[in-house]
Amino acid sequence: MKIVRVRIAGDEIAYGVVEPEGIRVHQGTPFVAWEPTETVLGFDDVHLLAPVFPTKVVCVGRNYVDHAIERGEKVPEEPVIFLKPATAVIGPGAAIVLPAEAHEVHHEAELAIVVGRVARRVAAEDASGYILGYTAANDVSARDLQKKDGQWTRAKGFDTFCPLGPGIETEIDPLGLRITCSVNGELRQDASTEDMVFGVAEIFAFITRVMTLLPGDVVLTGTPAGVGPIRPGDRVEVEIERIGSLLNPVVAGS
Repeated sequence: MKIVRVRIAGDEIAYGVVEPEGIRVHQGTPFVAWEPTETVLGFDDVHLLAPVFPTKVVCVGRNYVDHAIERGEKVPEEPVIFLKPATAVIGPGAAIVLPAEAHEVHHEAELAIVVGRVARRVAAEDASGYILGYTAANDVSARDLQKKDGQWTRAKGFDTFCPLGPGIETEIDPLGLRITCSVNGELRQDASTEDMVFGVAEIFAFITRVMTLLPGDVVLTGTPAGVGPIRPGDRVEVEIERIGSLLNPVVAGS
């Protein structure tokens, strides 16, 4: 099942499920009082939004060996986690805005976990029961500010620096999915989630020993090698097998 969040008419926002003929609108959310309606909207009649609006986005750094190597850093012995604010989240088609303060901004294609229910100190073997599904993400990062600050909050926390989408796929095995990123049609990143240092269940267990994850929260699982600069006028496309394509233009900010 692929769950999407859409703007229907005016400011009305709803969740739905993708069907062959369109999107079946549901009442409530996938987390509370989730019920299908009789309404099926055409794909051209809705505007896709980020599939969730989380309370927080928890990210894992250096979770692919080749990316750690290209950054000149060691592969960690346990997951390295950091946060992106909810205000960084945008959906498919929305613009990544490059702030004037940053001069070297990179794309980072990532598999994202969407949390389905409250999770605290969850054992790895139980993690799947707390996960609603998976979506694609772009952990946009200002490299110059990351280096300057010595920590990652500002570099990764700007508004629009967390594109998510296009939908939440609930029925896939996250192991062995092809993940790519292209800029203006040029392939930059091409890997498999099988190459992650720490798998989904291990990451989930580690994070929930630190903080409680709430329904709709998002966990980014790290990026493979091939990260590179994005500039105004670019079109960045993250694609993950069986999940879909997340395409965002890049514009200059002020």
